[in-house]
Amino acid sequence: MRVLTVEDEKRMAGLLKKGLEEENHSVTLAHDGPAGLEMAEFYEFDAVVLDIMLPGIDGF
Repeated sequence: MRVLTVEDEKRMAGLLKKGLEEENHSVTLAHDGPAGLEMAEFYEFDAVVLDIMLPGIDGF
C-alpha cells in the first residue's frame, strides 16, 4: 500500500514511517501542508496519514 504521511514533527514522522514500512507499506513523507497537498494532487496514494496542525495549511 502506498501511504502519504504529512507530519511536521520530524521525530513523529520518522516513527510513523518506520512502523508503516515494517508492515510492508511504501511511505512518502511531507513535512508541511503545502508539500502534502502538492504530493496528494500529483501522485496516487492508497491512504493518507494527516496531522491536523500543520504549517502552511492545516489538516482540516
